[in-house]
Amino acid sequence: MQGGGLELALVLLLAAVVAVPVFKRFGLGAVLGYLAAGVMLGPHVLAFVHDAERILNAAEIGVVMLLFLIGLELSPARLMVMRRPVFGGGTLQVLVSAGLLGGLLLLHHFHWKSALVVGTALALSSTAIGLQLLSEHKALNSDYGRFGFAILLFQDLAAIPLLAAIPLLGGIRNQTLTWQHVASALGALAVVILLGRPLLRHLFGTVARTRMPEVFTASALLVVLGTAWLMQKAGLSPSLGAFLAGVLLADSEYRHEIESQIEPFKGLLLGLFFIAIGMSIDLARIAAEPALIALGVGLLLAVKFGVLVLVGLAARMPLRSALMLGSVLWLGGEFAFVVFNEAERARLLDRVDHDRLVAIVSLSMALTPVLMIGLKRLLRLRAPSAPARPAPDNLSEVPAQHPQVLIAGMGRFGQVVARLLTARHIPFVALEADPDTVEDLRRFGNHLYYGDPTRPDLLRAAGGDQIRVFVMAMDDPDTNLRAVRLIRRLYPQARVLARARNRQHAWKLMDMSAEPFREVFGSSLEIGERVLTALGIPAATAQEHVRRFRAHDEQLLKAQHLVYDDEAAVMQTSRDARADLMHLFEADAGDGDSEPPADPAPARGD
Repeated sequence: MQGGGLELALVLLLAAVVAVPVFKRFGLGAVLGYLAAGVMLGPHVLAFVHDAERILNAAEIGVVMLLFLIGLELSPARLMVMRRPVFGGGTLQVLVSAGLLGGLLLLHHFHWKSALVVGTALALSSTAIGLQLLSEHKALNSDYGRFGFAILLFQDLAAIPLLAAIPLLGGIRNQTLTWQHVASALGALAVVILLGRPLLRHLFGTVARTRMPEVFTASALLVVLGTAWLMQKAGLSPSLGAFLAGVLLADSEYRHEIESQIEPFKGLLLGLFFIAIGMSIDLARIAAEPALIALGVGLLLAVKFGVLVLVGLAARMPLRSALMLGSVLWLGGEFAFVVFNEAERARLLDRVDHDRLVAIVSLSMALTPVLMIGLKRLLRLRAPSAPARPAPDNLSEVPAQHPQVLIAGMGRFGQVVARLLTARHIPFVALEADPDTVEDLRRFGNHLYYGDPTRPDLLRAAGGDQIRVFVMAMDDPDTNLRAVRLIRRLYPQARVLARARNRQHAWKLMDMSAEPFREVFGSSLEIGERVLTALGIPAATAQEHVRRFRAHDEQLLKAQHLVYDDEAAVMQTSRDARADLMHLFEADAGDGDSEPPADPAPARGD
């Protein structure tokens, strides 16, 4: 493409906007749409882009952000629970797959050093595509989804020594791994792990007090890209650095706000990454050697699928889940491209084999979304009637990450609700827009997060689609109304319980099918009951009077809701209700002749 950066950006965005909805419409998924768009724009079809590698390098930031967001979902405690599937299942999958694929390469006249490097690279799977497919199929929290993530996490760790070994195997002495490199890598890890949490929490606390969303966005991007850059300079994977930063912030009160800020950038850059992968598919090489490339793709998928299924069964997964695990991770990985380039530079690969391997890995990425859909439909047709067994290893012990209650506003009203839920051991998500309140309550052991519940991206980041009950307890009535209106639009099936300042506020909430709770009504009834008992009325009688008054007033609230925009009708219903209530109590007392006193507040301001 001869135009500048603006034209290129327009073409890439147009391709994504056209291709992804079409592929989603036919049930093929967004990943395949991005890949197809990349193939069409690449140098072998429309030739809008000739240098796909430059776009691929830039778009790898999307993978970095993806790993950061995954880290936000995994607190250090959850990560410790996953250590067995990470280092057990991950090690087994990489070693067996690398051994089998390396053995096949030896039969194809590869040198043992080249077979070792290439076989290990082929054993690694695409983190970006695998996790995107799990997300699209809503399988991230399934048994095979969690186990697949554990394997992908180990593969990211295994990639580090593989890159370090390439110069050694290639005999390039000026690039060999030294003790200085090891010390630099360990030092970078120590800085991120030991100093990351207090520094990052202080940073986001300071930025939150500015009340400037654009500064918070800039700070979130700075943290993600800064940790990735630090790890890259230390010779480690930038994705690993971003992942560790996410883990350190997983328990932070700013977690959901950060996630909502990073998510749009991640989505765009990850889509660009898939487009760049599609551009890198060498159609000329495939056309020149179709049988050899097809055989390579078939062997890669078959070997990794078989190993993954056996690993899943060894982890006591049901056969169905083990098959789905294989269908997600049998593809090659984007890291293989980096390994192939380094291997060629170290004279472990020639150019022809390099191009063949790139074509094989790229095709495996393109085929995986379609093959996964086909396998899933086949398994649905043959779904077993027996109940599924528990998740593998200790993954079933991982605590639920999606509570079904969200409390917005942790002032004096919301705190009482939160304490009651805590006493019953019911998990919930609590949001508070005041950073000082968040900091104060966290010091007393309360778990809440900084964020504005009137923003749809923040509600999605807080797991809004999993919430069954929303408790809107903000101090400001207008903020409550805006939040309820947003929730009703995004999550119409959820139940909304909302704090109401007065009757007028309650009526507006009822218009949106929310259940209002007037903030002083209950305490006013309690003190009224105490007044009656202080005047000598028996406690049981006073309690019954209060119960009847509450029921009567709630009926009045519903009746006035139907006419609250008519001042005269509201006043008339108040007068009628007052008379009905007085006659009801007089009938109980056996005295129906006394004149009812004037109502000091005709049922409008409470």
